[in-house]
Amino acid sequence: MTASSTSTRLHVLKAVEDGWNAFTKAPWPFILFTLLYGFLAFILQFILNLTLQGGSKGSIGAGGIILYIIFFIVSLIINFWGVTGLIRGSWMALDGQRPSFSQFTRWDGSSISRLFTRWIALAILFIVIGLLTWVVGFGLGQISQALWIIPGIIAFVIFAYLAVNQKFWMFIALLENRAPFENIQRGRDVVDPSWWWVVLLLIVEGLILAIGTLLCGVGLLVAGPVVSCIATAAYRQLFGSEDQTGLLTGE
Repeated sequence: MTASSTSTRLHVLKAVEDGWNAFTKAPWPFILFTLLYGFLAFILQFILNLTLQGGSKGSIGAGGIILYIIFFIVSLIINFWGVTGLIRGSWMALDGQRPSFSQFTRWDGSSISRLFTRWIALAILFIVIGLLTWVVGFGLGQISQALWIIPGIIAFVIFAYLAVNQKFWMFIALLENRAPFENIQRGRDVVDPSWWWVVLLLIVEGLILAIGTLLCGVGLLVAGPVVSCIATAAYRQLFGSEDQTGLLTGE
């Protein structure tokens, strides 16, 4: 695909309109894949909860810890597979195509691997910030307990800032050839000029998901893929529409 020009200003209403139109091009494949993805994620989460509950009644043991780690990694892989399928389908629909169910479910090990390594990089960043906050807070707490609030407020602001400018980290990982920590910097560089508009986008997506949840949860089968299409449309506005990694072609 050829790259399109990027924008420094996110047009949220345009993203919502484009996202909804993309969803309506293939609603049933979107809904069926979301159902499959949600079912698998629910089963794995249920198993993880059972493992934790078993440990709460006594020592979980080395075997239980290993089992939990295995299921946690499998759960991550399933989630990354689901995200990859939804973004691929959303991208194709935004290009005017009608993605088939098989295009949603196609396994793409390289894409999942990129998501995994970028997730680790982002987790490291958040852990480092959390540890620094604790160390500074502990030191200030030796002077006065009231001073604990200062690093806490600073950490909250930093986490809120990162939560917004890393909104598209999965898209960058899937569609751009960048190293894990370059992935984070790319999000900052592109999103920062449009930071408040991305906040508005997150609010709109949250409202759509909330409405889907209120409709007995069944509405999430529509709300989930609609939000995926909207987020993909927003990404294309800010970052362009070039597939650098072969996500769509399976290269």
